[in-house]
Amino acid sequence: MNSPKIRVPASEESFHEDEALIRRCLAGDENAWSQLIKKYANLIFSIPIKRGLSQEDAADVFQTVCAALFASLANLREPRALAAWLIQTTARACERSQFHTQKWTSIESEQEADIDSRHVPDELIAQLEREQAVRETVNALSAECRKLIHLLFYSDPPIPYERAAAELGLAKGSMGATRMRCLEKLRKSLDERGFS
Repeated sequence: MNSPKIRVPASEESFHEDEALIRRCLAGDENAWSQLIKKYANLIFSIPIKRGLSQEDAADVFQTVCAALFASLANLREPRALAAWLIQTTARACERSQFHTQKWTSIESEQEADIDSRHVPDELIAQLEREQAVRETVNALSAECRKLIHLLFYSDPPIPYERAAAELGLAKGSMGATRMRCLEKLRKSLDERGFS
């Protein structure tokens, strides 16, 4: 069953931010480089983790991709395609890492390994772009909403309301209303980005 290909348009603000960061990086601004890496760190790390690589291998892939980005920054034809470039580059780095791991663990695996890294399935690219859009949208929320969403939805295991309320400095009884208000802001922001 083929699912429809869904592309979530990144906001114009995000594109302009990437263009500005890239220009500043090329001018030698180390702070801009830190901001660019921070913006895309979760996207880059999510790919090796989804592919089952260990934390250590994921960290190696992350370093490889960051080095490749640094080396290719001046040659990026279209800053608007930065997320897609990172996805493709990370997927290739993952496949090389998996190939080398298989090569050293089993001769049979080496013979069976197929590292056609020139194509990442469109569905995977769409999913990763959607995840990046959600991360960027959450990061654009107020500090309180951002922290609440991270505590309730990104923590593993999930943090109980009592603890989340204490960390946010809220009364336990106000957590429900605050949660609804923050989720509504998130929904509206995603709607504005064309996220469906």
